[in-house]
Amino acid sequence: MGGKDDPATERRRWTAFRHSPFFPAVVVCLITAAGAGLFAGSYTYAMANPTPHNIPTAVTGVPPPEVTRAAFVQGMEKALGAELRLRHYDTYADARRAVEEQKVYAILRERPDSAELDVSGASGATVAQLLAQTAPQVGRAIGAPVMVKDINPLQKGDPRGLALFYITLAAVVVGFVGAIQLSVNAAALNPGERIAFTAVYALLGGFAIAAIVDWGLGALRLPFVESWLILALTMFTSGMVFSMFNALMGRWAMLPTWGLMVLLGNPSSGGAVSWPLLPSLLGTIGRWLPPGASVNAQHTAVYFHHHQHFFPFAVLVVWAAVACAVFWTWRHRHPGGRPPLRPAR
Repeated sequence: MGGKDDPATERRRWTAFRHSPFFPAVVVCLITAAGAGLFAGSYTYAMANPTPHNIPTAVTGVPPPEVTRAAFVQGMEKALGAELRLRHYDTYADARRAVEEQKVYAILRERPDSAELDVSGASGATVAQLLAQTAPQVGRAIGAPVMVKDINPLQKGDPRGLALFYITLAAVVVGFVGAIQLSVNAAALNPGERIAFTAVYALLGGFAIAAIVDWGLGALRLPFVESWLILALTMFTSGMVFSMFNALMGRWAMLPTWGLMVLLGNPSSGGAVSWPLLPSLLGTIGRWLPPGASVNAQHTAVYFHHHQHFFPFAVLVVWAAVACAVFWTWRHRHPGGRPPLRPAR
């Protein structure tokens, strides 16, 4: 008879499939397909059409009657579809200091018959480009010429301001790839040894990235030691995040690592698209994740060396410390290690 198989037969077939090599292969295929879509979607959502939300802007002096600040600001906000968050400073020197401290992205200065908008390409290339394109158009519309000047341009070898994003991306990805390789090819390492070797390849890898980009290609003039250590800390943090998930989840550790560091962390880092142009939630989250903290620290080290902030280093250190603590606490689940040596009789 051509009846259906009984439930017991179906269960046996499912059990056999679950214990065959085809089951994990099917799971990997499905995860890979979903990961490809999420990877493309996350970067497209964050970077394909960057839209400003609010742009901190310094203003100095009292606007003369010939140039109405309100008309210009309203015109800019309408053209940008964003809010210019105005911060008044008594002197231009105070406003420049605010730019150096990365509190504002531009300075609006009024002249007798015109206005001047000073942008800072180093603060955010995409923001500066957008302001530079929009301000003259708005000025012509309200009958007040606007002169745009870049007071803090990007380095010549990095005209689009993407090099810092690329070196951070390299440190993040190679950081957890190195940890994967340790788990596969040096599985006999004990937990403490694995942490130590993660630190070793992070120091060597950070040096290699900085040396090639600065000394080899001349794309960026880096404050070498500081940039090297930021990259090394980024690689170590990324490697330990994978090691943490490796102890907690075993062979599936790549999934949360990739999701946290690549799908979410890199698009929200502010490296390719400045934070004011990212979707507001991503711009907020990005500062608290290792890729965003690394871009932030590296960006300040290169372009605002005398105004370095503690916060991005704190983010990296906390992530690294938590990852190490979780890995050490769950070290009994560490997929590897050697049995303890027995004393000779």
